[in-house]
Amino acid sequence: HFRHKWYPFNKSKLRLFRNGNIFKTLLPVPTFEDVAIPEKPKLRFVERVPLVPKVRRERKNLSDIRGPSTEATEFTEGRFAILALGGGYLHWGHFEMMRLTINRSMDPKNMFALWRVPAPFKPITRKGMGQRMGGGKGAIDHYVTPVKAGRLIVEMGGRCEFKEVQGFLDLVAHKLPFPAKAVSRETLEKMRKDQEERERNNQNPWTFERIATANMLGIRKVLSPYDLTHKGRYWGKFYTPERV
Repeated sequence: HFRHKWYPFNKSKLRLFRNGNIFKTLLPVPTFEDVAIPEKPKLRFVERVPLVPKVRRERKNLSDIRGPSTEATEFTEGRFAILALGGGYLHWGHFEMMRLTINRSMDPKNMFALWRVPAPFKPITRKGMGQRMGGGKGAIDHYVTPVKAGRLIVEMGGRCEFKEVQGFLDLVAHKLPFPAKAVSRETLEKMRKDQEERERNNQNPWTFERIATANMLGIRKVLSPYDLTHKGRYWGKFYTPERV
């Protein structure tokens, strides 16, 4: 028995009139007329080792996972993606986990997925167990892909809605070596607008930028140029969006 009020039901609304009739208002169904599925909709296989004649050993260079990302921050073809909320390194096993999980869960007739990060290219060296100190840099053990906060990892699209892909995208995001979440074009835009609104309507006068700029209590001696540039939101590979 329905009373005289609105009842949500699958994003539609049920309304009871005085004569006892029930009227159901349905939302318009998306047509996806402008969506084109590529010939190969699934994620391609990623090589474990870069296909180059010889790879030079590198330093750690942890700055490649520090601060905000300047590439792959906007959507290209899809409407859904996995967004990195922190920095870290993707191993070949992470690529395989993402590829197998997404390819098994998606509908290739109505969905497509593509990589937004390159294959592992940064060499990581390691020495064997029981070796003494010295002897030069160790041999290359494996390769990784550095990722910064704010970068899109995998992008998806097709004739589908966000709720159809959010489940397995969140499952993949929780297994990554850094904080990540599934987003759509709308949710990503909303996150950025909320951040701008918090900065614009901030009521607390003691912001990190003001304290660091005025060098209160001599705090500048323990801050780095990164802290002044990014206003204290990026601490190494960690990202603190709540800091204004």
